[in-house]
Amino acid sequence: MNRIARALGDGDEKLTSKQRVRAALANGVPDRVPINYGANPGIDGRLKEHFGLAPDDSEGLRQVLGVDFRGVGAPYKGSRLHAEAPDRRVDALWGVRTRYIAHDSGGYWDYCEFPLRNADEATVAAWPMPSPDDFDYSGVAAACRAKAPYAVHVGNPGLGCVMNTAGFLRAMDQMFIDLITDDPAGLLLIKRRMDIEFEIASRVLDASEGGVDFMWIGEDLGTQHSPIISMDLFRKHIKPYHQRLIDLADSHGIPVMIHTCGSSSWAYEEYIAMGMSAVDTLQPEATDMSPAYLKRTFGGRLAFHGCISTAGPVADGTVEETVANCRETLDIMMPGGGYCFAPTHELQDNSPTENVVAMYEAAHRFGRYD
Repeated sequence: MNRIARALGDGDEKLTSKQRVRAALANGVPDRVPINYGANPGIDGRLKEHFGLAPDDSEGLRQVLGVDFRGVGAPYKGSRLHAEAPDRRVDALWGVRTRYIAHDSGGYWDYCEFPLRNADEATVAAWPMPSPDDFDYSGVAAACRAKAPYAVHVGNPGLGCVMNTAGFLRAMDQMFIDLITDDPAGLLLIKRRMDIEFEIASRVLDASEGGVDFMWIGEDLGTQHSPIISMDLFRKHIKPYHQRLIDLADSHGIPVMIHTCGSSSWAYEEYIAMGMSAVDTLQPEATDMSPAYLKRTFGGRLAFHGCISTAGPVADGTVEETVANCRETLDIMMPGGGYCFAPTHELQDNSPTENVVAMYEAAHRFGRYD
């Protein structure tokens, strides 16, 4: 039993993390809500210090918080494909560039320069990208066995993400132009990356020996107020890639969860018809994304993962307000099952340590079904 649960005096948990998450993703009722965690480096480091953990003890922190999820993948073993640059982070595999932007509570690496913004089709075709052959799949089965008590996922919110990953190299404005005008260079960039990601995910699943419990993909589909693209563009350019991943997961007998930032529920009926099992992020301040709206509209047909806003009380409220917000969300989302407690993206550096601790304590105190 994890440290926070012990401190609260909880009894022995009846299910393993794996069983708990599987039940929730199938819209069932587990013993308690499954719990997940993601955070920026600043708050992550402060949490480790708070709990007396080493700066690199990420697994220890997940155990303390009672996190039920673990990921597996295949490490890249090939050569660096894109050269480093002064004062920049250059992604070795894809060539995406970022620069550091400081702010009052820390800083972040923001996308910049967009090396394929003005590229033609030939330039995109020649852009170095990793080969699926250059990833090492030999340790996947062992990693699944080592993480067997937990819910093991392949992928993350970046897998299958069409618009952001193209925008990182083309710039977001050019990416939208590409989708609207069917620009051959932009569409080729998307296809090349999506084909590579699909093949890597397929090989990881093949190598897992049945040890993966679900696939996690992503696509930011909304602003805070409205859809970010039309349904026609979604069906033309996004849906085919996501359907292919859903079908891949289905061939391995596992569900799919999709990360969808912003006002994204406009696409959920489409995803239900495609076979999607769960939706992630769920920013409650965005239009048609409140816990009550989601539960009323899609409950029993989609499982939910998220809803604890990183722009809400956990960031700018008191401990008491944080606990109240978490409890209110749990009261809405728990009935009938199908809910996983998680922040609406990574916890930000402006979140006070005591609020984040209180958030996870609330999940264990108020998230039990028995």
